[in-house]
Amino acid sequence: MNEEFNEVMNSASSGIEVPVTAEDINAFRIYADMLVETNKVMNLTAITDDKGIAMLHFIDSLTLVPYIRREQEGKKEPVTVVDVGTGAGFPGIPLKIMNPGIDLTLMDSLAKRLKFLDSVTGELRLENVATVHARAEDAGRNAKYRERYDIAVARAVASLPVLCEYCLPLVKPGGVFLAMKGHSDEEIKAANHAVIELGATIEKVDEFTLPGTDNTRSVIVIRKLRPTPAKYPRKAGVPSKNPL
Repeated sequence: MNEEFNEVMNSASSGIEVPVTAEDINAFRIYADMLVETNKVMNLTAITDDKGIAMLHFIDSLTLVPYIRREQEGKKEPVTVVDVGTGAGFPGIPLKIMNPGIDLTLMDSLAKRLKFLDSVTGELRLENVATVHARAEDAGRNAKYRERYDIAVARAVASLPVLCEYCLPLVKPGGVFLAMKGHSDEEIKAANHAVIELGATIEKVDEFTLPGTDNTRSVIVIRKLRPTPAKYPRKAGVPSKNPL
């Protein structure tokens, strides 16, 4: 990793008002090196250049930090966060680096990806991070995970109506699902029925571009108002084939 990586992390993090310290950058650097190295033997990301990793993986993930901190306000207990379909650890691990106090669960359907994430969290000495090998639909029907989290996050792993059925069953009433998307107008319209059906409401939508790029991003804040009906989520594979 070269100076360009440091430069992007410094300038872009200031641009999103989530400034990073030298110690934070060092942690991101270790993570980036492990990502590139492991990517040679396992398909984790199509983005492998310094600038791309810094901007499109790390800075993009960090745009959620202000939302996480807002949910932490006034809470004595650690805020519980589940990253659904975490893949190579985005946005969960960057959020944990910047918010060490959260209690993080990284959920993915591929065990070998979780093995990589375990090695990253071990190398970075991140505490209170659990990896769960499960499809979101199965986890949402399991009492161990259902309505256990203050916050669910997901980064574009499916269309918004499908994502809502994956994520909202995991969120406690009163908690929030933060969906990360690109252009989102059509998806938001399409998701209205799913959001209501699953016991939630769209609280707000923030649109912005990543600093120094023309990459449009949206954060959709979906607040859980009441318990999700027991029939959701439907069985694995059904939400994606037949969205609400």
